[in-house]
Amino acid sequence: MPTSSKLPSEAEQRSRQRGLLYGRRKGPKLSERQSGLRRTLLPELAYDPAKDPFSQFPNSVKELWLEVGFGAGEHLVWQAEQRSEIGLIGAEPYEMGVAKLLTKLQDKTLNNVRIFEGDGREIIAALPDASLGRFFLLFPDPWPKTRHHKRRFLQASMLDELARVLVPGAELRFATDDKSYLPYALERLLAHPKFEWLATGPQDWLARPADWPPTRYETKAIKGPPAFFRFRRTAKVTP
Repeated sequence: MPTSSKLPSEAEQRSRQRGLLYGRRKGPKLSERQSGLRRTLLPELAYDPAKDPFSQFPNSVKELWLEVGFGAGEHLVWQAEQRSEIGLIGAEPYEMGVAKLLTKLQDKTLNNVRIFEGDGREIIAALPDASLGRFFLLFPDPWPKTRHHKRRFLQASMLDELARVLVPGAELRFATDDKSYLPYALERLLAHPKFEWLATGPQDWLARPADWPPTRYETKAIKGPPAFFRFRRTAKVTP
């Protein structure tokens, strides 16, 4: 079992929330069904960063994966259906996205999905060292204006945190359809000593892997052809 890190206080978590979370939380009015699921199903599946992550899943779960910004939840649900022994944590601050995921989960027998309606950085900051087997960041907000680049999720400091919480050999998966975010993210990933790119040729990032299902956003091709990146957390080097 991973060694626990120091958990942030409630005040520290609120401070992070105010300082790091950008973008909208509210959207269209929820349907009666969606509102009902928020009252009944969401409390059952809610993930609490302040608690031990493995304690929030059944004993059959042997590994944890995290997806930050799951949108409508298509990818998260598909992964959970394929791997019952994996605990899937999904973070999404947008209320409608959470409501759509709850709708998908209502009639399924899945017990390996937990939902955090908030900033995924809060989860990462509280996770124990070497506790994640995989991390997904799929089509995040590109914040295209130069003055907003600091709002992008993949910063050097965030990669330091992800290197801390990912086990050696774990995968970081990133996808974008934004031509400015692509080189920005690659520059930082390739410069980080604890991540190595798994691509061996162009098709390794121009084609989506078989175990990487499409999302609703991807099928819209809003900005352009998507790119898919798989990086591996390198093994620790013994001095």
